Amino acid sequence: MSGAGRTVINAQGLVLGRMASVVAKRLLEGERVEIVNAEEAVISGKRLQVIKEQKEFLEVGGRGRGPIHWRKPNAIVRRTIRGMLPYRKTRGREAFKRLRVHIGVPEDLAAVEREGIPAAHLDRLGGRYVTVGEIAVNIGWKR
Repeated sequence: MSGAGRTVINAQGLVLGRMASVVAKRLLEGERVEIVNAEEAVISGKRLQVIKEQKEFLEVGGRGRGPIHWRKPNAIVRRTIRGMLPYRKTRGREAFKRLRVHIGVPEDLAAVEREGIPAAHLDRLGGRYVTVGEIAVNIGWKR
């Protein structure tokens, strides 16, 4: 672990789903995890197709009812990780509380050594991709 009893992961150039599964396992093992540069994580697929699917997903439900769809990149990453945790059980809720996700790099984490996840790196993808930040802007995130 790096920093003050926490692991800091740089999400820049990491595939979102692969990163989320590794982070979920670490959270369940009791680690405190902070993710920086959440807007730089990537989702595989053709840009227009991925954004179109996200917009269609937003249309489910409606104002005041239905599932809540976050538009900020850090909330999108948090929600993805939550989906890989048993968050309806005490063990999963406690694990989810140990997670922090940031847009960019906060000042208090600027000097802390950040690690990557080689198994989730973009170089292993080999295809098209779109960043979480681009998706967030296209579905209504106002910086």
